[in-house]
Amino acid sequence: MVGLLGIGFVAGLVTGISPCILPVLPVVLVAGATEPEARARRRRPFAVVAGLILSFSAVTLGGSALLSALGLPQDFLRDAGLVVLGLFGLGLLVPQVGELLERPFSRIRFRQPKGQGAGFVLGLGLGAVFVPCAGPVLAAISVIGATRRVSAEAVFLTLFFAAGAAVPLLFVALTGDGLVRRVAALRQRAPSIRIAGGVVLVAMALVIGLNLTDGLQRSVPGYTSALQRHVEGTAFATHQLTALEGTGGGSLSACKADQSALEECGAAPGFRRVTAWLNTPGDRPLTLQSLRGRVVLVDFWTYSCINCQRTLPHVEVWDRLYGSDGLVVVGVHTPEFAFEHVVSNVAASAAQLGVHYPVAVDDDYGTWNAYGNQYWPAEYLVDAKGDVRYVSFGEGGYGRTESLIRTLLLDAHPGLVLPPASDVPDRTPTEAINPETYLGYERLQYLVGATPVPNQAATYSFPSTLPPGGVGMSGEWTIGPQSATAGSDAKLEIGIQAMDVYLVLGGTGTVTVTLDGAVSKTVTVSGVPGLYTLLSTPSVTTGTLDLSFTPGVQAYDFTFG
Repeated sequence: MVGLLGIGFVAGLVTGISPCILPVLPVVLVAGATEPEARARRRRPFAVVAGLILSFSAVTLGGSALLSALGLPQDFLRDAGLVVLGLFGLGLLVPQVGELLERPFSRIRFRQPKGQGAGFVLGLGLGAVFVPCAGPVLAAISVIGATRRVSAEAVFLTLFFAAGAAVPLLFVALTGDGLVRRVAALRQRAPSIRIAGGVVLVAMALVIGLNLTDGLQRSVPGYTSALQRHVEGTAFATHQLTALEGTGGGSLSACKADQSALEECGAAPGFRRVTAWLNTPGDRPLTLQSLRGRVVLVDFWTYSCINCQRTLPHVEVWDRLYGSDGLVVVGVHTPEFAFEHVVSNVAASAAQLGVHYPVAVDDDYGTWNAYGNQYWPAEYLVDAKGDVRYVSFGEGGYGRTESLIRTLLLDAHPGLVLPPASDVPDRTPTEAINPETYLGYERLQYLVGATPVPNQAATYSFPSTLPPGGVGMSGEWTIGPQSATAGSDAKLEIGIQAMDVYLVLGGTGTVTVTLDGAVSKTVTVSGVPGLYTLLSTPSVTTGTLDLSFTPGVQAYDFTFG
């Protein structure tokens, strides 16, 4: 048990430095800096993080069961957490509201400075909305909580995981306090700091509540994925987590993951205790028996899991490419947190993420347990006879998975002529690289030194300096919702850190690629929009990539590898 607790703590540490931590960082950063008293400011970050650990642990392990017992909506705790963040932000903006929030704690004889108790409550609210990256440890904790098999070992594992994730957050909170203490000018502007902190809290409550951080999280590379697999994917960790869950892993547990060739893993379990079906005719249930003769890809996912969201473009393109050739993709949506049990939330998020294939809402973990699954995302490839032939856990390995899909389709339908393989890049790097960078005004977040003029030709100029990851434009461009169309003397520049740079291009013409002043290549663009490789190097390259466009070429978005 001691070894498993250590793995849980380290897994939490990895989560605490992953892109999934981004939505709560601004809140944690201002947690202590908004306190006017020096001692309170130093201690409040500890109270906030302590509240986060307790709240996250309680919500993950017991939230769903508690809400069901009380007859409350499954997203009640998340909504309550958002209300807490908003109220505390309002309390910083309006002193009278802040006094009302502090009043319950003033009656208790705390030895700690005033404000620490309220900071703890702020942490409770933050823990209810904290959605970390999924991994085997978090998956095991979520399964235990959802299936109500909570034990003392599970409680300790959850606390250790939450504590590990909290360490980087505590560092951020103390950094925010340190900035205030070190800059004398800021100390003299405590009211201004409180107002700024209030604005941050209110804004983040709205941003998290409206799921506006999803695009940013998907765009930031999963640079901790390899480290997560190294920590949580060991034989010891797998054995300990399986024993803790009590699932035994089923007959599929003997099937090795991510193999280069097909295996014989046994008959595929059915879709069990499914709460609802989405994207099927009349939302009627599917059965594996009814899909015999088809190749089936069973994809375990959950909509707030950023790891899953970065996998979805590959799964979606396989559905489009091979659906008419005998492939059926079934997304099994097994929730991590209480708010993901709400079927309407799943349906809305699936539509937003472009998921059009059948989705089994697995609120009771019936299908998850039948497969003995432990990962989000996880892929199980089932042949036309109904046997599992391949499993894959986590992000990456998309080319291998697609190759085996094609093999099974040809086995089931000899002589079948398949379309060319997909060209969606595998964005599972082991190092930090540029995030996906869009050029249409709907998601043009990295443009530097200019304000886009929507849907009409305008002349732009490069900024005087270009930060890493920034995009500059010069010459004439017409910026539409999804792409920018080149006009006279149209050029782009982008600060890169990547091995490979891709750009989706349309129209007809050429793009001349220059890296740090040296011409690299000229790309000829023609036909329907597609993905073009601008740069491919053996190691991560940093510098400025300059692109010159002939009029009429359309640029959609950059991706990196």
